[in-house]
Amino acid sequence: MKFNPQLKQEIERYKDYVILVEGQKDVSSLKACGFDKVYQIHKTSVSLRERIEEIAKQIDKKEKVCILTDFDRKGKEIYMKTKAILQELGIKLDSSLRGLLLKAKVSHVEGIHTFMKKVEGIY
Repeated sequence: MKFNPQLKQEIERYKDYVILVEGQKDVSSLKACGFDKVYQIHKTSVSLRERIEEIAKQIDKKEKVCILTDFDRKGKEIYMKTKAILQELGIKLDSSLRGLLLKAKVSHVEGIHTFMKKVEGIY
């Protein structure tokens, strides 16, 4: 992978976005990177739709929302279902951070903090 020196700054631009992730490890990784508005999609005994509706009630409709599920088959499935529900609820999505991480070859969200540490080490 060719290193992009602007990558850290590009990722920093998303710190005020609402980020939806699969699990607790993903939440922890993003919070360690300085993201504040991180919501876990998976919640025991709550359907995906119910959980997305719960989250939607907590955020401002004007906020930019990014779904950051893993890039494996299961993560892509969750991404598509979550995206459809959010669009039904009238919430605007911005998937550019997802695209940025995919290009950087980050395959699992819980690895973002480790990835960012490596990026910092290159400077």
